[in-house]
Amino acid sequence: MNDLIDQTDDPGLGRGLGLTRRQLLAATTGMAAAAALGGAALGTGTAHASPANGALVPAPRRGIILYTVRDAISRDPLTTDLPSGFREVFEELSRIGYRQIEFAGYRQSANADGGDVNNPEGAHQLRMWLDDNGLQAEGNHGRIPSEVTPETLASFDYDCEIANILGFGHIGTGSDPTRSAQKADWDVAADVWNAFGERARSHGLKLYTHNHDQAYDFLLDSTPDPVSGDMTRSTGKRRLEYFLEITDPKYVYLEMDVYWAHVAQYRHTAFTAPDGGSVADIFDPAALVAANTKRYPLFHAKDGRRDDSQTNGYVMTPFGEGDIDYATFFRAIGAKGSHNPMWEQDTAPGGSANPAQSLEYAGVSYANLAALRG
Repeated sequence: MNDLIDQTDDPGLGRGLGLTRRQLLAATTGMAAAAALGGAALGTGTAHASPANGALVPAPRRGIILYTVRDAISRDPLTTDLPSGFREVFEELSRIGYRQIEFAGYRQSANADGGDVNNPEGAHQLRMWLDDNGLQAEGNHGRIPSEVTPETLASFDYDCEIANILGFGHIGTGSDPTRSAQKADWDVAADVWNAFGERARSHGLKLYTHNHDQAYDFLLDSTPDPVSGDMTRSTGKRRLEYFLEITDPKYVYLEMDVYWAHVAQYRHTAFTAPDGGSVADIFDPAALVAANTKRYPLFHAKDGRRDDSQTNGYVMTPFGEGDIDYATFFRAIGAKGSHNPMWEQDTAPGGSANPAQSLEYAGVSYANLAALRG
């Protein structure tokens, strides 16, 4: 997710209507968003709206991670009338209504406004475009080093300097602290994250990790193998639950990807106890956040449709078109209105068949996010 993928497309769409493709995109996105919002208000949409008291996600906190629209960020403006590159995509996202963004790296087409912005000078340019469009950048899916050395600390300091130019409140990664199930590996990861979290705080930033479903699988913390010494059974603690316990709450924070947390709920339903028995245990994402609500400043508000034919139990959809009950989730986690949900859909880009799709989905998803009440 750190390097955005370059794609091109055919600029011919819309000529039969006398519109450029950019004009067509603006028109269709606006109609789609209005339709989604209207459907939700009438109780006929799938935005999980409720006639309760006020917006669950206040307008200033409705966000998007740019990985969702990576095709638009990376495409060459010389080949299309669609929004291309950071400046034009910021303009479009602001027009839709988004007020927060999360970066997924700083690369765009060399032909886009500003050219190569993956440097301090480019960060100042990006910040100007953010400010011009009323957008607040909250973080980036970068890389957190796996060990603490003078070299990795210097590299991390550089990333923090870029983050401060861009006005972030947080700095983080799209990866789990470790993919291991072993308690010992999580102990090592916690030490590293505590060190970099303290370093981030010295820069005025909160360090965060983003989860996939494996991070909410069970920790192997019991019954060592007599040969390897690796643990083979579990006391029932989930990996990120343990990570929360052993990291310093002043230095280490989490960004729950709510979709992947629900995949964990679907997939990781039992553990082998120290006595060898199988113990059923269903994960409750909202309960974990409610117990640690200040440790979860950010979310990926990614939606999915239940599909038992899939290994993960879900298929990604635009926000509000899936089966994850976000209204109930946001009501349950506490600290209403203080979190920063970033809409994400890994599968939003439509490729050459529908190059406008990711920004169209951004309009629909914004409307459904705005429709949540509670």
